Amino acid sequence: MNVLVAGAHGQVGQLITELLSDSDHETTAMVRAESQVDEMESFGVETVVADLTEDVAHAVAGHDAIVFAAGSGGEDVEGVDRDGAIGMIETAEAEAEGVERFVMLSSMNADDPEAGPDELTDYLLAKQAADDHLHESELTYTIVRPGALTDEPATGEIRAARKLDPGEITRADVARTLVTAIDMASTHGKTFEILAGDEPIESALRSPTGE
Repeated sequence: MNVLVAGAHGQVGQLITELLSDSDHETTAMVRAESQVDEMESFGVETVVADLTEDVAHAVAGHDAIVFAAGSGGEDVEGVDRDGAIGMIETAEAEAEGVERFVMLSSMNADDPEAGPDELTDYLLAKQAADDHLHESELTYTIVRPGALTDEPATGEIRAARKLDPGEITRADVARTLVTAIDMASTHGKTFEILAGDEPIESALRSPTGE
């Protein structure tokens, strides 16, 4: 597949891009600034400059799959985390040649923002709106909701279910989960949470909602 990574310059996005660069997929890293291009091209991938608060049709064109790992870091949750994600979903639906896959990096508690930490309520509301829009779209989607992110090394093992108690997971394992999900039909149309665990990622994704 030709895969577009939205938010490729972010912490998880860079890990995703690096993993995809070693895969059979053709990969394009979407960044929002020209100053980020050289760094991303060092991974051996194509790059495209696009701002999620503006038109992204030129970035989406020609891609079979999108991995959405973009985020504003709390600076513009409505413009980027909500409206930017929704805009990319709608652009993907309108793409003439058709985007086959849309893998969304969401967050635990995006299904119930009021249950999350007070300081994250606005962010979780934005993620909820984006997730709901993707769920209602015509795209073949996967929505992955990790717990609190850490910078520990990847373990290659996770726990996945429709709903989990609060916990942590490494950014590296989140990236591996998103990349693995691209090719796994068992994740199509599924929304699930992930945490650190003891099951190999591919095995966990064979039944990601625990059903």
